[in-house]
Amino acid sequence: MATRKAAKKGSEVEAEETETKGAKKKAGKAAPKKADKAAKASGAVKAPKAKRGGFAKKSAKIVEDKLDDREYDGEAEVDEEEEAPATRVKGSSLVVVESPAKAKTIKKYLGAGYVVKASVGHVMDLPGSKIGVDIEHDFEPVYEVIEGKEKVLADIEKAAKNASRVLLATDPDREGEAIAWHISDYLKGHKIRAPMQRVLFNEITKKAINEAIQQPRELNNQTYDAQQARRVLDRLVGYKISPILWKKVQRGLSAGRVQSVAVRLVVEREEEIKKFVPVEYWSVEADLKAALPPQFRAKLIKVDGKKAELNSGAIAQPLAKELEKLPFVVSSVEKKERRRNAPAPFITSKMQQEAANRLGFTAKKTMTLAQKLYEGVDLGDEGQTALITYMRTDSVRLSPDAITGAREYIEKTWGKDHMPAEPVIFKTKKSAQDAHEAIRPTSLEYPPKKVQQYLEFDMFRLYELIWNRFVACQMAPAVFDQTTADIGAGRATFRATGQTLKFAGYLAAYGQEAVQDVPPEEAGAEKMEGEDEEKGDVSRQLPPLEANQKLDLVKLIPEQHFTQPPPRFSEASLVKELEEKGIGRPSTYAAILSTIEAKKYVEKRERVFHPSDLGKLVTELLVAAFPNVLDVAFTARMEEELDEVEEGKVDWVKLLREFYGPFEKTLALAEEQMRDVKREEQATDLKCEKCGSPMVIKWGRNGRFLACSGYPECKNTKDFIEKDGKIQVVEDIPTDEVCPTCGKPMVNKRGRFGRFYACSDYPACKTTRPITLKGVVCPQDGGGLAEKRSRFGRTFFSCVNYPNCKFAAWDRPVPGPCPKCASPYLLSKFSKRDGAFIACPNKECGYRRENDAQQQAAQADADKGVQLGAIGTAGAISIPPPIPQS
Repeated sequence: MATRKAAKKGSEVEAEETETKGAKKKAGKAAPKKADKAAKASGAVKAPKAKRGGFAKKSAKIVEDKLDDREYDGEAEVDEEEEAPATRVKGSSLVVVESPAKAKTIKKYLGAGYVVKASVGHVMDLPGSKIGVDIEHDFEPVYEVIEGKEKVLADIEKAAKNASRVLLATDPDREGEAIAWHISDYLKGHKIRAPMQRVLFNEITKKAINEAIQQPRELNNQTYDAQQARRVLDRLVGYKISPILWKKVQRGLSAGRVQSVAVRLVVEREEEIKKFVPVEYWSVEADLKAALPPQFRAKLIKVDGKKAELNSGAIAQPLAKELEKLPFVVSSVEKKERRRNAPAPFITSKMQQEAANRLGFTAKKTMTLAQKLYEGVDLGDEGQTALITYMRTDSVRLSPDAITGAREYIEKTWGKDHMPAEPVIFKTKKSAQDAHEAIRPTSLEYPPKKVQQYLEFDMFRLYELIWNRFVACQMAPAVFDQTTADIGAGRATFRATGQTLKFAGYLAAYGQEAVQDVPPEEAGAEKMEGEDEEKGDVSRQLPPLEANQKLDLVKLIPEQHFTQPPPRFSEASLVKELEEKGIGRPSTYAAILSTIEAKKYVEKRERVFHPSDLGKLVTELLVAAFPNVLDVAFTARMEEELDEVEEGKVDWVKLLREFYGPFEKTLALAEEQMRDVKREEQATDLKCEKCGSPMVIKWGRNGRFLACSGYPECKNTKDFIEKDGKIQVVEDIPTDEVCPTCGKPMVNKRGRFGRFYACSDYPACKTTRPITLKGVVCPQDGGGLAEKRSRFGRTFFSCVNYPNCKFAAWDRPVPGPCPKCASPYLLSKFSKRDGAFIACPNKECGYRRENDAQQQAAQADADKGVQLGAIGTAGAISIPPPIPQS
């Protein structure tokens, strides 16, 4: 689905992740005649001058190594249903939304008299090949038509010429406001005189749409300014810092205001784990039996009336032997009723966390599925229907109608005893913008079971989660009977706690059964009234107990433990950390996580993030050179100031001036003082077998590698691993390949041009061949496909039979065929909007599915025929054409 919202929130994620398209707002400013003539001559869409409310003409030049390497995947086409000339009625209202799916849903509710068009996300942006911000003139941005959006804008313009009014119904947030401004300015610059107004709705239902249409507003200047300030700020940070990293470390790296702080959190957590010193402690537990079953376990909590502190086996084991000979007698029994309140309805961050913990979804996958549920799903005879409200929100507020509907549903389904006497009202955090309701179903007429047949499996699971959470939030608390027994044994006191569910309450709708072995604090489990650290195992039942009752000791268990370091971040816990520290905004988290993984600053292994060597290095350099930009508190405060721009409390230009003055000075120092990693060499004890010079560790585009210190006279390089502080050279790696010349095994070797296959009987047999991708062949001649590099260092994939076959592709081919059009291969792609995904190379087909970066990396390693782990590689050098067409 080519919608902006599937990944638009990369706007907060620095230069390469920016998706926001801020625009200036002197509405009605016409384009100069000269620009109009040039546009007509070239056949391109007209683009007024890039002043307040205008845009710059789109350059036709493609700059391969530009910072903002945007990808247009052919989906930016308006649905054919919306193209029908019959719908263009003179005097009708033109409604502009963002996605074709949303357009289809809204058209169903509006009917005759309305033409609905889709912008397919943003239509204008800062240029990719230059900074696009006039710093000397109040940070004036220069906008261009996004490549591929000329046809979309031309179609909207054509419809606007026949319209009595234009209603800009893009999403109700800063991003949507920016798109509305861009389209408004574009149409006014093309002499469209129809009045243009803003339409806002939180849910795509007939009632909400009609109410919004009847109450149009003017475009919001403050919301637009807040978006533009963020866009320009991210561009300044990314486009000013990234070139320094290119110069000092390696080309193609990116840095940014929020992305780099997220990486820093992962890197610093790893440092905490590395520096952590385990501390020994012991526990003593007793398995006991009463007159009636079940057998139960109690834990030692006090010795001589004080908290038990067992720091070593020398203390714990003698105590255990002492207690084994003593009688165990119940000292006291306390029974109380505990109540667990229902959780609040979902906000964006909590939905991402729960989907990660309960369903195993990435944040990006969660937001992609939620986007589809919001825009509308084909429900057979009922047509295109939106199932949830707007999914980018930080508010737990619910409309009175939604609360009333939930209470009626609860009474009908579970009875009055599961419904509180009064509606449950949740408090929204002070820091929240509170612009939209919480995430909820649009209507209780569509329970999950009713629509299951129309939804993809994972989409159904997410919808069911949202549905259950919403219904549960208006249900009565769960009630437990909890028994706590203190048991004496000489000078020791043990405690046993048991609990039974007395009344399910909200757990009838939103139980914890689905949680995937995740700690309660990470799973977002709700706290119970009066919970404390000595609550014990509340899932275990106790037998009937009373004071002074004697118990039989079955076994006494002294056990050694060690304190554990803080856990590495999972997707859920990193989202939680970003939210708690005020880094970015909930709607940006999915893009942040996808980006730092795709850029290889972090790696996800066993569902947790590990910083890569590259991530550690870049973080170290940036923290030293840009302490403010990488400071968590500074970044959080900047987010607050951007919110204040939207509230009209802060002028956006003043905000940028205050930031850029100190930032400019820091840039100059960084350019001069930052470590030049490219030129650094770390000495080793190894000698080059070719010339006898010492081998040194250097940094290349693919990480660290061994190189001869006699370079450029000797170009010998090697891979290595570092084990227990010692350097170990990685020699030839055995493979399952057989030499076609002599039949002996082939080995995976490394040469000056990268890795390749060579006969193990070298030099008797000198057969070599490039390493080809597994499971996929050239679609033109059936030859193997190999990974290569252009002269600019960009990776591409081409047929090994070049120059006889000139097939080449920028994206990694993966085994097909396409299930939709039977293309013999698919492509592993990545865009800042959608993250990593698998797509059909045939743009007319449009088939795509999710592909996380971890799977992509695993496929790349499999293609190379090597699992190098922590091995450094020098990487391949430039290889001649063919170069793929853009």
